[in-house]
Amino acid sequence: MPKKILVLYYSQTGQLKDIVKNIAKPFEQLKDSYTVTYYEIKMEKDFAFPWQSEVFYDTFPETYRQIPRAILPPPEEVLNQKFDLILFGYQVWFLTPSIPIISFLKSAYAAQIMANTPVITVSATRNMWMLSQEKLKIHLQRLQAKLVGNIALVDRHDNYTSVITILNWMQTGNKEQKKPFPNAGVSDVEIATADKYGTIIEKYVSQDNYNGLQNELVKNGAVEIRPFLIKVETVGNKLFTVFSGIILKKPEKRKFWVGVYKFYLMAAIWVISPIVLIIYNITTPIFWWKRKKQIKYYQGL
Repeated sequence: MPKKILVLYYSQTGQLKDIVKNIAKPFEQLKDSYTVTYYEIKMEKDFAFPWQSEVFYDTFPETYRQIPRAILPPPEEVLNQKFDLILFGYQVWFLTPSIPIISFLKSAYAAQIMANTPVITVSATRNMWMLSQEKLKIHLQRLQAKLVGNIALVDRHDNYTSVITILNWMQTGNKEQKKPFPNAGVSDVEIATADKYGTIIEKYVSQDNYNGLQNELVKNGAVEIRPFLIKVETVGNKLFTVFSGIILKKPEKRKFWVGVYKFYLMAAIWVISPIVLIIYNITTPIFWWKRKKQIKYYQGL
């Protein structure tokens, strides 16, 4: 019997949809050995794209606190099958898996689909995904899913360039940027060649043995770790905890505190972050071994 592959994802811009479909191409081409089913998570009330600025920042507290919303039921063909592998495409909002992803993971459907099933997570982000992946792992463990691989594709440009291009993309809907800026998000070349990861994964699926898969994915560029950003994410999560708590506890002043959070976020990116980067580089020799261990940890599972 052909092995059953489920491609489960939510994609607002279409970028992640293209990536997971390209990863699945090698399975599609081996029709005698695999059947591929696609399931895109659908919200009862979806998030409009492009984003309006005030709506985007207002989504922060519920996203960060992982408060779910209602989703539409998955198709019966998804609920009534036992899959051999799930390619799980997710995106990061505010250092956290997005509300649609959390809404699925906290639904009654998630355990039925994912329990006791090998899962490979696939993300496409600006550049900060490491601690979001840690949050996702907690849900997969709760659901008794088996995390066997991770692909985290990012915008390879510097942190500040990618801030400008991603904000413009979110608010205009145009991934293509005006010169001299590069296009936003994961490069078209990386998206188009993502099928190489599917070819690697297929070897392990065919053997029902995933030992060594993550190492091979990493060697082929599936994960990029920028140690400085681990520090940025760690600090960001602490402050996001404070801001989200204040906003949710003071609904009558929500607009004001969301505005304060937006101001903090811009200041953190453009003022605080460069200072932290300088200090980080100066202290690198002191913490070299610790940072090497961090890289190895986040490259793995």
